[in-house]
Amino acid sequence: MILGAALCFALMNFFVNAAGDLPVMQKVFFRNLVAAFIAAVCLCFEKEKFRIHDKSCLLWLFLRAAVGFLGVVLNFYAIDHLNSISDASILNKLSPFFAILFSVFLLGEKPRALELLFVFVAFGGAVLVASPTFSMDVLPALAGIGGGACAGFAYTCVRVLGCKGERSNMTVFFFSAFSTLAALPFFIANYAPMSAMQLSFLLLSGVAAAGGQFFITAAYRFAPAKEISVFDYAQVPFAALLGFFFLHQIPKPLSLAGYAVIIAAAVARWAYGLLRDRRERKGNAETSSPASPASDPAPSPPPDASPPPPAQKDDEKQSNRR
Repeated sequence: MILGAALCFALMNFFVNAAGDLPVMQKVFFRNLVAAFIAAVCLCFEKEKFRIHDKSCLLWLFLRAAVGFLGVVLNFYAIDHLNSISDASILNKLSPFFAILFSVFLLGEKPRALELLFVFVAFGGAVLVASPTFSMDVLPALAGIGGGACAGFAYTCVRVLGCKGERSNMTVFFFSAFSTLAALPFFIANYAPMSAMQLSFLLLSGVAAAGGQFFITAAYRFAPAKEISVFDYAQVPFAALLGFFFLHQIPKPLSLAGYAVIIAAAVARWAYGLLRDRRERKGNAETSSPASPASDPAPSPPPDASPPPPAQKDDEKQSNRR
């Protein structure tokens, strides 16, 4: 599921960039309109349909939708203005590291020192990708980093909703419908005429986004992020290949170095998490293992608890019959 999400989001970035010079909100509108429609159709076939699981989920649905909408806007701006779609993809993939930070405040989790080190290393890789200068050229990179931060917050909200029992389809629909309505006024005010090809690309971006949303929501609901998040970085090579073959985009050397740093930090964090869990399970198994029979012999039953001999049983049966 996580690899499917990576491919879908890479395709979404490709279609958004291929749509050409259109207002960002116009792209955001079509991206979420298609996703909302697909999610609504899926909900119509479910027993609970559009009913929210619990009132306590409503706040988290709004938080996930509002912050996720802002993240999409920032990500689309970065896609349109950065050197390549792979740059935008890797900056957006800072989301798992931001999720570590947000989980401290939203879930009360306490990351270890080594996990925080991985976060700082990943941010160092983001600096290489952004290649910051004291000019307005750095704004698209900052937008990409901001989109990653919003995505990290949104995925933390998805984890909370999953723990509360909210359905994946409802989470996707709420986010997509909210984003469509939020983008509608900007879409109307700044509408730009489109060709049939541009409209097709925008609709395809919505289909890819819907697929990515379903995949990512299901993945983070049914598996811990520490076990699967590293595979989401497959989006970067997917995006790089699409950009190279179809958009003739070649990442800068500093960007490639940043990719390597961020992905290495993600792989190291993933491996560290699995190793730590294995050690904890091994320690728990050793402490809960039963004692051997030689060290704790079973007590012998008391003499009066032994069953009577067969002859005694027959005498008792005959006296009862009499």
